[in-house]
Amino acid sequence: MTKALIVLTNVAKYDSLDRPTGLWLSELTHFYDVMRDHQVEVDFVSPTGGYIPLDPHSMMSMDATDWKYYQDPDFRNQVLGATLSPDQVVPQDYDLIYYAGGHGAMWDFPASTAIADIASQIYQNNGLVAAICHGVAGLLPIKDEKGEPLVADKLLTGFSNVEEAANETTDAVPFLAEDALKELGANYQAGPSFTSCVQVDGRLLTGQNPQSARDLAEKVIEHLG
Repeated sequence: MTKALIVLTNVAKYDSLDRPTGLWLSELTHFYDVMRDHQVEVDFVSPTGGYIPLDPHSMMSMDATDWKYYQDPDFRNQVLGATLSPDQVVPQDYDLIYYAGGHGAMWDFPASTAIADIASQIYQNNGLVAAICHGVAGLLPIKDEKGEPLVADKLLTGFSNVEEAANETTDAVPFLAEDALKELGANYQAGPSFTSCVQVDGRLLTGQNPQSARDLAEKVIEHLG
């Protein structure tokens, strides 16, 4: 059976602000929904394992897919409440790794060399690496088989500087995702703000924002064959 590993953030608060953050719920639920529809088995990991905080702003515009999972006690307890830690993951078990976003990911994803190593092994085993919105921060520490940044010379997208400014969080994040990707040599391309945009470069697939989650998941399914 095809198997995916979904990466979620453990960070519950902006570093410099008394403002909560965490996982952007729809970036998980919409991707996960497509995986389940196509009988893809899914495990969940986070940098420290265990509980996953939700960004409260992501719960202000929940749709039917979000509610379906949020109201499921197994989802809340077993997915959001009990993620694996990196040392519990065997990379060879997975065909795909997907980094969901939320502003919290800007702090713990780049610092998690353990998850980056897992992603590198999945990619080098001919698996897919996917990321969305602020989840692309998890791509930054991933190395290819030559020890070079995986994103170098790759066509990709992620939460744009324009979207960060519109969100009034430019000065609240430790860096801007778009800038960091470009600094590593990525061919960053964004679409119109807050509309679906998916970029594919071989086995690296990325989505720009929460609106891209389902389209990205469908593209992943295509590439899984």
